Amino acid sequence: MFNKYGAYGAIHALLAVALGAFGAHGLKDKLTAEMLNVFETGVRYHMYHAIGLLLIALAADRVGKEGSIRWAARLMHLGIFLFSGSLYALSLSGIKHLGIITPFGGLAFIVAWALAAYSIWKAKNNN
Repeated sequence: MFNKYGAYGAIHALLAVALGAFGAHGLKDKLTAEMLNVFETGVRYHMYHAIGLLLIALAADRVGKEGSIRWAARLMHLGIFLFSGSLYALSLSGIKHLGIITPFGGLAFIVAWALAAYSIWKAKNNN
């Protein structure tokens, strides 16, 4: 399972780089400055959490692969889709109501990081 999440993290990093290049070169003349900023925020958080997903996958080998670390990986993956995905859709479509989804992705990120911290702390105390 964690090989899968490590691969997801690498794929998300690849997508973040590709989408960042697309935004910088393909969208700069097509979007307003505000919407380009929204797209870039999606790319930035996409990359941060792709790296986070890779780190969680690596940490799982040391802290164990069950319970809270598993949920941290799942929520990090989900958060990328909800947070960054909603910002990409919002910036490209201009449909402001898509912004309602973004905080759910942010919440998934927060809980994922908290679960990762808990898992690592718990493993430290068990050693």
